[in-house]
Amino acid sequence: MAIEDITEVNFEEKVLKCQTPVLVDFYAVWCGPCKMAEPTLEELSEANTGKISFVKVDVDKNQNLAQKFAVMSIPTTILFKEGKEIGRQTGFSGKEGFEELLKKVS
Repeated sequence: MAIEDITEVNFEEKVLKCQTPVLVDFYAVWCGPCKMAEPTLEELSEANTGKISFVKVDVDKNQNLAQKFAVMSIPTTILFKEGKEIGRQTGFSGKEGFEELLKKVS
């Protein structure tokens, strides 16, 4: 299952108004660590189907969102629940790092 690419246009609907927690991957196509994180996020997305939504935001195409959420380096993953940020991870620290972040909603 591919992680949906979202934009400033549908961010509020897909993240802030979502009934389930949402992990947002702020990335760029040229970012090496972002590419390394992608298969791990795909795996976790499949393992958490129905419990946590996974989306990604291209920071080059959505600079306003990156600024709004103070994304200073990528990859940055932010976990939202009920429209509020409840956790964040910067960089790629392997599957374990993402799993620790996701524990904040269980």
